[in-house]
Amino acid sequence: MTVDMTCPADSSGLFTASEVEARSGVPATTLRQWERRYGLPHPQRNASGYRLYSRRDVALIEFMRQRTEEGVPVSRAAELARQQFAVLGETPGDPALVLVAPPSSGHPEVSAPLAAQTLVDALIKSDLAGAERLLAEAQARINIEGVLMQLIQPALGILGERWERGEITVAHEHQASAFLRAQLTALLNAAGHSRFGPTVVAACGPQEQHELGLLMLSVVLRRLGVQVQYVGANTPLGDLVVYARSVGAQAILISINTQESLQAALLQRRDVQGQDIPVFVGGKILNAQRQAAAELGQWAGPDAVQAARTIVDALKFQERRT
Repeated sequence: MTVDMTCPADSSGLFTASEVEARSGVPATTLRQWERRYGLPHPQRNASGYRLYSRRDVALIEFMRQRTEEGVPVSRAAELARQQFAVLGETPGDPALVLVAPPSSGHPEVSAPLAAQTLVDALIKSDLAGAERLLAEAQARINIEGVLMQLIQPALGILGERWERGEITVAHEHQASAFLRAQLTALLNAAGHSRFGPTVVAACGPQEQHELGLLMLSVVLRRLGVQVQYVGANTPLGDLVVYARSVGAQAILISINTQESLQAALLQRRDVQGQDIPVFVGGKILNAQRQAAAELGQWAGPDAVQAARTIVDALKFQERRT
């Protein structure tokens, strides 16, 4: 496990107990014991009452684990952790590239096809409370990346297929999309704002209205310590470059899913070609048309987690060169 020790003051609740257990090797039961006996760590609670641990909590847990493995009693390790992180909290560190390790693809399964179908059924029936419960239960069992890739992304695919077959109306699809967009926006806000990571501007291409894939990628990037400036739908490429320069971005991320958006982007490709800011592109149609992707920038990857790894690795390389 790689722990972000340069940004311990980040106290936003990001990680579930199961995710922290997988990352740190400290059982969730032990974490609860430490919390009760020593007041460390300090997880937040989400709306459903589940614990959410911050980057600071994860760093503290790793510190205590290392001390106990060295033979230090847990009570003493907790005392040392309080001293260590009180100092670190006052001195945030050098504002350099701050990125935690990308999430492992080996997260626990949640019977993805069944769970995704159950979520779709709830959304089509307008059972939004049931859909919220299903997502909350999934977040308690697996990490956010798992929820995105095993639950939300398959559900979007099922919704699209059912709409294409005429089994649901546009109204059904719109309500389901609105619900999922609200959930993803909440996850994006919960991921917090790193003060020291690289800045990436994320936007949908011109005439592109489908934001959900871009939102998922933005969530993963923020959880990796990237400062994501989320712009949203239907953004002219020239305006996007101007904005990226105004916020001092280290990269631009463009999502394109439809043929109409791809054609509009290709007509504007000169606005992003030859820039000194790296441009990453992704989306359903570019996954199938890699040559078109190359005309606009660097293809990031087929899904949110892999695309996040590509972008993070590129930014780390860029940081080393500078």
